[in-house]
Amino acid sequence: MFVVTMLLPSHGFTLSTNSSNQQKKKVVLKNKTMNKEKEIYLAGGCFWGTEHFLKMVRGVKYTEVGFANGNMKNPSYKQVCTGTTKFAETVKVIYDPQEVTLNLLLELYFKTIDPTSINQQGHDKGSQYRTGIYYTDPLDLPVIHSVVDVTKARYAHPIVVEIKTLENFYKAEDYHQNYLDKNPGGYCHIDRSLFTLAKQANAEKATVKTYAKPDDVTLRSKLTEMQYDVTQKGKTEPAFHNEYWNEHRTGIYVDITTGEPLFLSTEKFDSGCGWPSFSKPIAKNLIKEKMDTSYGMHRTEVRSKAGDSHLGHVFNDGPVERGGLRYCINSASIRFIPLEKMKEEGYAQFIPLLKK
Repeated sequence: MFVVTMLLPSHGFTLSTNSSNQQKKKVVLKNKTMNKEKEIYLAGGCFWGTEHFLKMVRGVKYTEVGFANGNMKNPSYKQVCTGTTKFAETVKVIYDPQEVTLNLLLELYFKTIDPTSINQQGHDKGSQYRTGIYYTDPLDLPVIHSVVDVTKARYAHPIVVEIKTLENFYKAEDYHQNYLDKNPGGYCHIDRSLFTLAKQANAEKATVKTYAKPDDVTLRSKLTEMQYDVTQKGKTEPAFHNEYWNEHRTGIYVDITTGEPLFLSTEKFDSGCGWPSFSKPIAKNLIKEKMDTSYGMHRTEVRSKAGDSHLGHVFNDGPVERGGLRYCINSASIRFIPLEKMKEEGYAQFIPLLKK
Protein backbone atom coordinates (compact mmCIF):
# COMPACT_ATOMS: atom_id res chain seq x y z
CA MET A 1 0.00 0.00 0.00
CA PHE A 2 1.37 3.40 -0.97
CA VAL A 3 0.53 6.81 0.43
CA VAL A 4 1.46 9.37 -2.19
CA THR A 5 2.11 12.96 -1.12
CA MET A 6 2.69 15.46 -3.89
CA LEU A 7 4.41 18.75 -3.15
CA LEU A 8 3.41 21.62 -5.38
CA PRO A 9 6.52 23.80 -5.28
CA SER A 10 4.92 26.90 -6.72
CA HIS A 11 2.45 27.12 -3.83
CA GLY A 12 4.20 25.14 -1.11
CA PHE A 13 1.35 22.91 -0.01
CA THR A 14 0.65 19.18 -0.22
CA LEU A 15 -2.15 17.72 -2.25
CA SER A 16 -5.06 16.82 -0.01
CA THR A 17 -7.56 14.08 -0.69
CA ASN A 18 -10.27 16.26 0.81
CA SER A 19 -12.49 17.21 -2.13
CA SER A 20 -13.77 20.33 -0.36
CA ASN A 21 -10.23 21.62 0.11
CA GLN A 22 -9.45 20.82 -3.51
CA GLN A 23 -12.44 22.85 -4.66
CA LYS A 24 -11.42 25.81 -2.50
CA LYS A 25 -7.89 25.70 -3.87
CA LYS A 26 -9.20 25.53 -7.42
CA VAL A 27 -11.33 28.60 -6.82
CA VAL A 28 -8.40 30.49 -5.32
CA LEU A 29 -6.13 29.54 -8.20
CA LYS A 30 -8.79 30.47 -10.74
CA ASN A 31 -9.29 33.89 -9.16
CA LYS A 32 -5.54 34.50 -9.15
CA THR A 33 -5.41 33.64 -12.82
CA MET A 34 -8.37 35.86 -13.65
CA ASN A 35 -6.85 38.85 -11.83
CA LYS A 36 -3.38 38.40 -13.27
CA GLU A 37 -2.02 41.24 -15.33
CA LYS A 38 -0.80 40.37 -18.82
CA GLU A 39 1.84 41.72 -21.15
CA ILE A 40 2.23 42.38 -24.85
CA TYR A 41 5.04 44.07 -26.78
CA LEU A 42 4.13 46.43 -29.60
CA ALA A 43 6.43 48.02 -32.17
CA GLY A 44 4.84 50.92 -34.00
CA GLY A 45 7.63 53.12 -35.31
CA CYS A 46 9.17 55.71 -32.98
CA PHE A 47 8.43 54.43 -29.50
CA TRP A 48 7.92 57.89 -27.99
CA GLY A 49 4.48 58.35 -29.52
CA THR A 50 3.45 54.70 -29.34
CA GLU A 51 4.09 54.59 -25.61
CA HIS A 52 2.25 57.85 -24.97
CA PHE A 53 -0.75 56.57 -26.92
CA LEU A 54 -0.94 53.18 -25.22
CA LYS A 55 -0.52 54.46 -21.67
CA MET A 56 -3.68 56.54 -22.06
CA VAL A 57 -5.88 53.48 -22.46
CA ARG A 58 -7.77 52.59 -19.29
CA GLY A 59 -6.49 49.26 -18.02
CA VAL A 60 -2.89 49.78 -19.15
CA LYS A 61 -0.98 49.65 -15.88
CA TYR A 62 2.61 50.11 -17.00
CA THR A 63 4.56 50.95 -20.13
CA GLU A 64 8.26 50.85 -20.89
CA VAL A 65 10.09 51.62 -24.12
CA GLY A 66 12.94 49.46 -25.30
CA PHE A 67 14.32 47.23 -28.02
CA ALA A 68 12.93 43.82 -28.99
CA ASN A 69 14.11 40.78 -30.93
CA GLY A 70 17.66 41.80 -31.78
CA ASN A 71 21.01 40.04 -32.04
CA MET A 72 23.00 41.42 -29.07
CA LYS A 73 22.72 42.08 -25.35
CA ASN A 74 21.89 45.42 -23.76
CA PRO A 75 22.03 47.57 -26.90
CA SER A 76 22.17 51.34 -26.68
CA TYR A 77 19.86 53.61 -28.66
CA LYS A 78 22.85 54.68 -30.73
CA GLN A 79 23.68 51.07 -31.60
CA VAL A 80 20.09 50.29 -32.57
CA CYS A 81 20.04 53.34 -34.85
CA THR A 82 22.82 51.82 -36.96
CA GLY A 83 20.28 49.33 -38.30
CA THR A 84 22.63 46.40 -37.78
CA THR A 85 21.26 45.01 -34.51
CA LYS A 86 17.90 43.76 -35.86
CA PHE A 87 16.14 45.36 -32.90
CA ALA A 88 12.78 47.12 -33.24
CA GLU A 89 11.79 50.10 -31.11
CA THR A 90 9.11 48.50 -28.97
CA VAL A 91 6.76 49.32 -26.10
CA LYS A 92 6.28 46.85 -23.28
CA VAL A 93 2.64 47.00 -22.18
CA ILE A 94 1.39 45.58 -18.88
CA TYR A 95 -2.40 45.60 -18.78
CA ASP A 96 -5.34 44.33 -16.74
CA PRO A 97 -7.44 42.08 -18.99
CA GLN A 98 -10.45 42.76 -16.76
CA GLU A 99 -10.32 46.43 -17.79
CA VAL A 100 -9.03 46.26 -21.35
CA THR A 101 -8.92 43.28 -23.69
CA LEU A 102 -6.00 42.41 -25.92
CA ASN A 103 -8.41 42.66 -28.83
CA LEU A 104 -9.13 46.33 -28.07
CA LEU A 105 -5.46 47.13 -27.42
CA LEU A 106 -4.53 45.76 -30.84
CA GLU A 107 -7.41 47.52 -32.59
CA LEU A 108 -6.19 50.81 -31.11
CA TYR A 109 -2.58 50.02 -31.97
CA PHE A 110 -3.51 49.52 -35.65
CA LYS A 111 -5.00 53.02 -35.71
CA THR A 112 -1.54 54.48 -35.03
CA ILE A 113 0.40 52.72 -37.79
CA ASP A 114 0.44 52.08 -41.52
CA PRO A 115 0.50 48.26 -41.37
CA THR A 116 1.43 48.02 -45.06
CA SER A 117 4.66 50.02 -44.71
CA ILE A 118 7.96 48.16 -44.38
CA ASN A 119 10.62 49.70 -42.10
CA GLN A 120 8.97 53.11 -42.05
CA GLN A 121 6.38 54.92 -39.96
CA GLY A 122 5.86 58.62 -40.49
CA HIS A 123 9.19 60.28 -41.26
CA ASP A 124 11.19 57.54 -39.52
CA LYS A 125 12.96 55.05 -41.76
CA GLY A 126 14.99 51.97 -40.88
CA SER A 127 14.51 48.40 -39.70
CA GLN A 128 14.31 49.63 -36.09
CA TYR A 129 11.05 51.38 -37.03
CA ARG A 130 9.33 48.29 -38.37
CA THR A 131 5.96 47.30 -36.92
CA GLY A 132 5.56 44.19 -34.83
CA ILE A 133 3.44 42.37 -32.28
CA TYR A 134 5.58 40.26 -29.96
CA TYR A 135 3.82 37.96 -27.52
CA THR A 136 4.87 35.86 -24.52
CA ASP A 137 1.65 33.91 -24.07
CA PRO A 138 0.81 31.47 -26.92
CA LEU A 139 -2.87 31.85 -26.01
CA ASP A 140 -2.68 35.40 -27.33
CA LEU A 141 -1.90 34.25 -30.85
CA PRO A 142 -5.49 33.51 -31.98
CA VAL A 143 -6.56 36.97 -30.80
CA ILE A 144 -3.67 38.59 -32.67
CA HIS A 145 -4.48 36.75 -35.89
CA SER A 146 -8.16 37.59 -35.54
CA VAL A 147 -7.48 41.34 -35.29
CA VAL A 148 -5.02 41.18 -38.20
CA ASP A 149 -7.56 39.34 -40.36
CA VAL A 150 -10.16 42.06 -39.73
CA THR A 151 -7.57 44.75 -40.46
CA LYS A 152 -6.61 43.19 -43.79
CA ALA A 153 -10.02 43.98 -45.21
CA ARG A 154 -9.33 47.72 -44.90
CA TYR A 155 -6.17 47.73 -47.01
CA ALA A 156 -5.45 47.04 -50.66
CA HIS A 157 -1.84 46.05 -49.92
CA PRO A 158 -0.59 43.19 -47.70
CA ILE A 159 -0.21 43.64 -43.93
CA VAL A 160 3.51 43.47 -43.09
CA VAL A 161 3.36 43.68 -39.28
CA GLU A 162 5.64 41.08 -37.70
CA ILE A 163 3.90 38.58 -35.44
CA LYS A 164 6.47 36.68 -33.40
CA THR A 165 7.17 35.38 -29.94
CA LEU A 166 9.28 37.75 -27.89
CA GLU A 167 12.89 36.61 -28.10
CA ASN A 168 14.44 39.38 -26.03
CA PHE A 169 13.69 42.87 -24.80
CA TYR A 170 16.04 45.49 -23.36
CA LYS A 171 14.90 48.70 -21.68
CA ALA A 172 15.96 51.89 -23.47
CA GLU A 173 17.80 54.70 -21.71
CA ASP A 174 15.87 56.76 -19.13
CA TYR A 175 15.84 59.70 -21.52
CA HIS A 176 13.39 57.81 -23.75
CA GLN A 177 11.00 56.69 -20.99
CA ASN A 178 7.75 58.71 -20.90
CA TYR A 179 9.37 61.08 -23.38
CA LEU A 180 6.24 63.01 -24.36
CA ASP A 181 5.27 63.50 -20.73
CA LYS A 182 8.59 65.25 -20.20
CA ASN A 183 8.51 66.97 -23.60
CA PRO A 184 4.84 67.72 -24.47
CA GLY A 185 5.79 69.48 -27.67
CA GLY A 186 8.33 66.85 -28.67
CA TYR A 187 8.42 64.92 -31.93
CA CYS A 188 5.65 62.40 -32.45
CA HIS A 189 4.74 60.56 -35.64
CA ILE A 190 1.23 59.81 -34.38
CA ASP A 191 -1.63 62.23 -35.00
CA ARG A 192 -2.16 63.77 -31.56
CA SER A 193 -5.94 63.59 -31.92
CA LEU A 194 -5.55 59.85 -31.45
CA PHE A 195 -4.46 60.41 -27.85
CA THR A 196 -8.01 61.52 -27.05
CA LEU A 197 -9.31 58.43 -28.83
CA ALA A 198 -7.12 56.25 -26.60
CA LYS A 199 -8.41 57.98 -23.46
CA GLN A 200 -12.02 57.51 -24.44
CA ALA A 201 -11.80 54.06 -26.07
CA ASN A 202 -12.99 52.20 -22.99
CA ALA A 203 -13.56 54.97 -20.48
CA GLU A 204 -16.02 54.19 -17.74
CA LYS A 205 -19.48 55.35 -18.65
CA ALA A 206 -20.41 58.58 -16.98
CA THR A 207 -23.34 58.68 -14.63
CA VAL A 208 -26.03 60.85 -16.10
CA LYS A 209 -26.16 64.01 -14.03
CA THR A 210 -28.01 67.24 -14.58
CA TYR A 211 -26.75 70.70 -13.66
CA ALA A 212 -29.24 73.46 -12.93
CA LYS A 213 -28.63 77.12 -12.26
CA PRO A 214 -29.68 78.20 -8.75
CA ASP A 215 -31.99 81.19 -8.28
CA ASP A 216 -30.50 84.63 -7.74
CA VAL A 217 -31.03 84.61 -3.98
CA THR A 218 -29.11 81.35 -3.69
CA LEU A 219 -26.33 82.61 -5.94
CA ARG A 220 -25.88 85.79 -3.89
CA SER A 221 -25.60 83.76 -0.70
CA LYS A 222 -23.32 81.14 -2.24
CA LEU A 223 -20.89 83.31 -4.21
CA THR A 224 -18.40 85.97 -3.21
CA GLU A 225 -18.97 89.46 -4.56
CA MET A 226 -16.29 88.93 -7.22
CA GLN A 227 -17.71 85.54 -8.24
CA TYR A 228 -21.19 87.02 -8.58
CA ASP A 229 -20.00 90.04 -10.56
CA VAL A 230 -17.99 87.90 -12.97
CA THR A 231 -20.50 85.11 -13.55
CA GLN A 232 -23.70 87.16 -13.50
CA LYS A 233 -22.60 90.61 -14.66
CA GLY A 234 -19.84 89.67 -17.09
CA LYS A 235 -17.10 91.51 -15.26
CA THR A 236 -13.41 90.57 -15.35
CA GLU A 237 -11.19 89.91 -12.35
CA PRO A 238 -7.64 91.37 -12.12
CA ALA A 239 -4.89 89.57 -14.03
CA PHE A 240 -2.34 87.76 -11.86
CA HIS A 241 -4.50 88.45 -8.79
CA ASN A 242 -6.89 85.54 -8.99
CA GLU A 243 -7.02 82.04 -7.57
CA TYR A 244 -6.06 79.75 -10.44
CA TRP A 245 -3.83 81.65 -12.88
CA ASN A 246 -0.79 79.87 -11.43
CA GLU A 247 -2.46 76.56 -10.45
CA HIS A 248 -0.48 73.53 -11.64
CA ARG A 249 -2.09 70.58 -9.84
CA THR A 250 -3.88 67.77 -11.66
CA GLY A 251 -7.65 67.91 -11.55
CA ILE A 252 -10.84 69.29 -13.04
CA TYR A 253 -12.34 72.79 -13.26
CA VAL A 254 -16.11 73.12 -12.88
CA ASP A 255 -18.67 75.92 -13.09
CA ILE A 256 -18.71 77.70 -9.72
CA THR A 257 -22.50 78.13 -9.90
CA THR A 258 -23.63 74.64 -10.93
CA GLY A 259 -20.70 72.23 -10.62
CA GLU A 260 -20.88 71.46 -14.33
CA PRO A 261 -17.49 70.06 -15.56
CA LEU A 262 -15.74 72.45 -17.94
CA PHE A 263 -11.96 72.07 -18.26
CA LEU A 264 -9.22 69.57 -17.40
CA SER A 265 -5.82 70.44 -16.01
CA THR A 266 -4.20 68.54 -18.89
CA GLU A 267 -5.45 71.26 -21.25
CA LYS A 268 -4.24 74.13 -19.05
CA PHE A 269 -1.14 76.06 -20.11
CA ASP A 270 0.76 79.17 -19.09
CA SER A 271 -0.13 81.85 -21.62
CA GLY A 272 1.42 84.71 -19.64
CA CYS A 273 -1.87 86.63 -19.62
CA GLY A 274 -2.48 86.32 -15.87
CA TRP A 275 -5.70 84.29 -16.09
CA PRO A 276 -6.21 80.51 -16.33
CA SER A 277 -5.76 79.47 -19.96
CA PHE A 278 -6.98 76.24 -21.56
CA SER A 279 -6.57 74.87 -25.07
CA LYS A 280 -10.09 73.38 -25.12
CA PRO A 281 -13.04 72.45 -22.89
CA ILE A 282 -13.78 68.87 -21.89
CA ALA A 283 -16.48 68.83 -24.55
CA LYS A 284 -17.63 71.55 -26.92
CA ASN A 285 -21.27 71.14 -25.87
CA LEU A 286 -20.45 72.12 -22.28
CA ILE A 287 -19.95 75.75 -23.25
CA LYS A 288 -21.60 78.29 -25.53
CA GLU A 289 -20.05 81.17 -27.38
CA LYS A 290 -21.46 84.57 -28.30
CA MET A 291 -20.13 87.72 -29.93
CA ASP A 292 -18.97 90.37 -27.45
CA THR A 293 -18.64 93.94 -28.77
CA SER A 294 -18.23 95.66 -25.40
CA TYR A 295 -15.50 98.27 -24.89
CA GLY A 296 -15.29 98.78 -28.66
CA MET A 297 -13.78 95.33 -29.21
CA HIS A 298 -14.86 92.27 -31.15
CA ARG A 299 -14.36 89.22 -28.98
CA THR A 300 -15.94 85.79 -28.54
CA GLU A 301 -17.41 85.38 -25.09
CA VAL A 302 -17.48 81.95 -23.44
CA ARG A 303 -20.36 80.98 -21.15
CA SER A 304 -21.24 77.76 -19.37
CA LYS A 305 -24.08 75.81 -20.97
CA ALA A 306 -26.18 74.86 -17.95
CA GLY A 307 -25.40 77.76 -15.63
CA ASP A 308 -25.19 80.45 -18.33
CA SER A 309 -22.29 81.91 -16.34
CA HIS A 310 -19.84 84.30 -17.93
CA LEU A 311 -16.53 82.40 -17.99
CA GLY A 312 -14.23 84.55 -20.13
CA HIS A 313 -13.27 84.72 -23.80
CA VAL A 314 -11.67 82.50 -26.43
CA PHE A 315 -8.86 83.74 -28.67
CA ASN A 316 -6.95 82.36 -31.66
CA ASP A 317 -3.48 82.88 -30.18
CA GLY A 318 -3.08 79.56 -28.34
CA PRO A 319 -0.35 76.96 -28.93
CA VAL A 320 -0.51 75.66 -32.49
CA GLU A 321 0.34 72.11 -31.38
CA ARG A 322 -2.71 72.17 -29.09
CA GLY A 323 -5.12 73.44 -31.73
CA GLY A 324 -4.38 77.17 -31.70
CA LEU A 325 -7.08 78.31 -29.25
CA ARG A 326 -6.76 80.01 -25.86
CA TYR A 327 -9.75 79.88 -23.57
CA CYS A 328 -9.00 82.76 -21.20
CA ILE A 329 -11.14 82.03 -18.12
CA ASN A 330 -11.81 83.97 -14.92
CA SER A 331 -10.85 82.08 -11.77
CA ALA A 332 -13.94 83.56 -10.13
CA SER A 333 -16.20 81.64 -12.52
CA ILE A 334 -14.74 78.19 -11.87
CA ARG A 335 -13.87 75.86 -9.01
CA PHE A 336 -10.86 73.55 -9.06
CA ILE A 337 -11.19 69.99 -7.75
CA PRO A 338 -7.86 68.16 -7.33
CA LEU A 339 -7.50 64.62 -8.65
CA GLU A 340 -7.54 63.03 -5.19
CA LYS A 341 -10.97 64.52 -4.44
CA MET A 342 -12.66 63.99 -7.79
CA LYS A 343 -14.18 60.63 -6.91
CA GLU A 344 -15.76 61.76 -3.65
CA GLU A 345 -17.16 64.87 -5.34
CA GLY A 346 -18.78 62.87 -8.15
CA TYR A 347 -16.32 63.37 -11.01
CA ALA A 348 -14.75 59.89 -11.11
CA GLN A 349 -15.74 59.36 -14.75
CA PHE A 350 -13.33 62.10 -15.80
CA ILE A 351 -10.29 60.63 -14.06
CA PRO A 352 -9.25 58.47 -17.07
CA LEU A 353 -9.10 61.63 -19.20
CA LEU A 354 -6.39 62.97 -16.91
CA LYS A 355 -4.17 59.99 -17.57
CA LYS A 356 -1.09 61.13 -19.43
